[in-house]
Amino acid sequence: MSSLLSLIIFVLYIASMWVVFTKADKPGWAAIIPIYNIIVMLEIVGKPWWWILLFLIPVVNIVFMIWMINLLSISFGKGVGFTIGLIFLGFIFLPILAFGDAKYNGPVGKQ
Repeated sequence: MSSLLSLIIFVLYIASMWVVFTKADKPGWAAIIPIYNIIVMLEIVGKPWWWILLFLIPVVNIVFMIWMINLLSISFGKGVGFTIGLIFLGFIFLPILAFGDAKYNGPVGKQ
């Protein structure tokens, strides 16, 4: 039963990422390619591709991942509360971001 629930959450997460990428005018199929999906996410939030190297450093990766998630929230017009939701309850908040009325406002990381 837990395997089925895990599979459902995984499929929902991938579908949500696909729609988020599509909303940001990026290819939806990029959501299913490991590592490349992070590079595309960095493009969406306006950060350089080499940030992916920072995700390989212990402790630093946590800080930069939270920063990237916050920039994602802001890029879609959401606030800090939504960022906290994405961090702790991503399987709920990512589908809200994807299938809700959130519009992509452009990469905020370049400001």
